Amino acid sequence: MPDSDHAKAAAADDDLGPLAPFRHGVFTMLWSTWLVANLCMWMNDVAAAWLMTTLTSKPIWVALVQTAATLPVFLLGLPSGALADILNRKHFLFFTQVWVAVVGALLALAVFMKVVTPPLLLMLLFMNGVGLALRWPVFSAIVPDLVPRAKLPAALALNGVSMNASRILGPLIAGSIIASLGSAWVFLLNAVLSVGAAVVITRWQREHKPDPLGRESLRGAMRVGLQYVAQSYHLKGVLIRIAIFFFHSTALMALLPLVARQIEGGDAGTFTVLLAAMGAGAIASTFALPRLRQAWSRDKLVLGSAVTQALTMAVMAVNTSLWLGVPAMAIGGAAWLTAANSLSVSAQMSLPDWVRARGMSMYQMAIMGAAASGAAVWGQVATWTSVPWALALGAVSGSAAMALSMWWWPDRGVIDDPTPAGPMARPEVTTPPGSGHVVVTVEYLIDPANAPAFRALMEESRRSRLRQGAVAWELLSDINEPGRFVEVIEDDSWIDHLRRFERVSASDVALRERKMAYHLGEEPPVVRRAVRESTVRGGRKVFESN
Repeated sequence: MPDSDHAKAAAADDDLGPLAPFRHGVFTMLWSTWLVANLCMWMNDVAAAWLMTTLTSKPIWVALVQTAATLPVFLLGLPSGALADILNRKHFLFFTQVWVAVVGALLALAVFMKVVTPPLLLMLLFMNGVGLALRWPVFSAIVPDLVPRAKLPAALALNGVSMNASRILGPLIAGSIIASLGSAWVFLLNAVLSVGAAVVITRWQREHKPDPLGRESLRGAMRVGLQYVAQSYHLKGVLIRIAIFFFHSTALMALLPLVARQIEGGDAGTFTVLLAAMGAGAIASTFALPRLRQAWSRDKLVLGSAVTQALTMAVMAVNTSLWLGVPAMAIGGAAWLTAANSLSVSAQMSLPDWVRARGMSMYQMAIMGAAASGAAVWGQVATWTSVPWALALGAVSGSAAMALSMWWWPDRGVIDDPTPAGPMARPEVTTPPGSGHVVVTVEYLIDPANAPAFRALMEESRRSRLRQGAVAWELLSDINEPGRFVEVIEDDSWIDHLRRFERVSASDVALRERKMAYHLGEEPPVVRRAVRESTVRGGRKVFESN
């Protein structure tokens, strides 16, 4: 490659601006399919929400449109994330687009035949949500593979742009089609666009590398994904914050068709304009995010966004003017994207690739579970009281709950490095066991005076082993020999034991060095491996490690 080309490539890698990921062709191609997918989602939501208002005037039915669309992501998020981690991600993404296309065609057919009812509409929306549940984890997992790590925040922000550009274009297109042709044509267009996106995905030249240890079982993959998040202080904090934010902010989205009707002259066009204003505000905020991230910590950005979103809800609760509603919704959209992007980047940065789809599926589950339950709760509150009262209560409780979560679960500001440590030497045995739990013991000799500090450090070791997939962990201390500790790790099988060597991260290596600093003597800790014998109660067959 000529020096000038080297210079251009280096400049491309050094460019960390908001549009830098578009320098990577594969990212641009898949981002376009994501834009189309989001466009279809918003067109579908607008058409379904407005169709429901023509079928019934009860607020709870209108709010349940949002619940039906998002609940599948909560129910199926973890299984779909596990599948995205263990299957060919290209084929899986293609399948999700075909699924959404088929459901879109069924929706169009039901409306054309004039057989649609509120329950049938909710059922078909739930089926469409199944496609979203399958699609989101796999797309979240592939983004870090498309751009360098330094450009990941910008890439995720551009995903937000895709979401919000579609939030503008989707309602505009859907509104014009509804006004001129009817809702059925919106659903039919969604089906056609989804097929087109599926065709583009087939052009993605991605080499699927099967795991040399074989494919994980779905049950095992789900268990490990849950354990990884459960043992991560950082990820649990992210999930708490995103759930609180969406539980309260979804009140405005779920009730927006009714908010549009309370505005003077409100109709489908008003609803469309308000959604478009929210999307425009979100897109505009993307260009300010790099500076905001440098100036403020993550939690300050999230809390500020939650308060700003709450103020938007308070304004829309009493507003009857479109001229005030448009800027208010734009500010709310900027707050929405800032909070979602800050927390999404925080989650992605802490996840290794082998569990990324499962981790992000739980992130999406937190969003959609909160959105689905929030839509139902605030819809019922509006039914009992009124739409303005529901929005006002959501605004107050949202700000208070976010502030409380940051006091109860403060951000430590430190994220474990998930970078793979590289190939690790696997244990060698004469005859690898075919079945049974594998029990590993690691014996440490510690200065008794350092025992309290060592015990505290071993708590980190417990979390690390369980994140890697171990089914159990404990620390034993010798009664007769103070300072002799035995770490016991149990794996589901010999293959699962070997998988843990593939999952060692840079943080795990650093933790091992910290443990070794406490160990006395020139010889390393003694490691033994045993297999639980299923035919002899309590029996074990021992394999000495090399």
